[in-house]
Amino acid sequence: MRAMILAAGRGERMRPLTDHTPKPLLMVGGKPLIVWHIERLAVAGITELVINHAHLGQQIEAALGDGRQWQVTIRYSAEGTALETAGGIAYALPLLGDAPFLVVNGDVFTDIDYASLALPTGKLAHLVMVDNPPQHAAGDFALENGLVLESAADRLTFSGVGVYHPSLFDSVQHGQSAKLAPLLKAAMQQQLVTGQHHHGLWHDIGTPERLEQLDHWLSKKS
Repeated sequence: MRAMILAAGRGERMRPLTDHTPKPLLMVGGKPLIVWHIERLAVAGITELVINHAHLGQQIEAALGDGRQWQVTIRYSAEGTALETAGGIAYALPLLGDAPFLVVNGDVFTDIDYASLALPTGKLAHLVMVDNPPQHAAGDFALENGLVLESAADRLTFSGVGVYHPSLFDSVQHGQSAKLAPLLKAAMQQQLVTGQHHHGLWHDIGTPERLEQLDHWLSKKS
């Protein structure tokens, strides 16, 4: 399975840190945030990676190169202007191929076992859900009997990690900006989205404070 790491966001909430450094290259625990993902993907045996970028994207390419130092192959989807999540994925489909692929938000930190993730036959998406963090107490979607549903009760938070079938993005024109949530909700209405609840490590690195907290935790752990 191929994987895509989403790295095109501007990182407005991380400013001023992201004024001169793209968010995926911010350091945490002694290495860039995106490198943690690359290393975990490599351990999982997922070695064909696509990384999209927009804001300061050339810094990402310069820092990571072709991926050989992690025994992976990295190809880049340069957007110029960020296309939102679904737009960015759709834009990168020529690099991702015709089979289901894994997508990881570049601004989360997690110990999710990427090797365990798969898309059930006939489904369009499989999402990893986590407990609601304090900054997102209302959650996103419900998980009932293995299906992810747009329900108001017992919501969990979407981790930013999922496996998708390319056809989920059929309605997105190449180069068009598009959000992921409307596509997922439409698929949920047809019971085409499965999910699992991850109870392990997961952090949304959305602010400088949360980045600092994670860095402090990792430094104590090492």
